[in-house]
Amino acid sequence: MRTGSAPNFCPPTEEGIIVMLEDEAGDRVDLEFLGLILHEGRRYGFFFPVTEEDPAGSSGEIVLLEVTSLDEDGQPAEFELVEDELIAAEVYEDFKQATSDLYDFE
Repeated sequence: MRTGSAPNFCPPTEEGIIVMLEDEAGDRVDLEFLGLILHEGRRYGFFFPVTEEDPAGSSGEIVLLEVTSLDEDGQPAEFELVEDELIAAEVYEDFKQATSDLYDFE
């Protein structure tokens, strides 16, 4: 299992956790969960998009979603795309610092 190098990083409980999310239009996407960053009292999830043609991480794209709701066990249940570029940049910097020993960032 991966571990975080920062107190604001919550890694996945195991590698390769794929979650299927559905948007308001009913479109579905599979995402590999990379972990959560706690930033200014909010939770942000980081994901790799996954398709049959593009396995996790092959695109180099990372999806950043804010956790907007928790389930009865305190686990993320609903997400929204982070549209504020300043917040996205701050949270991404936190993620890069917390996972610098896990991922290569260009």
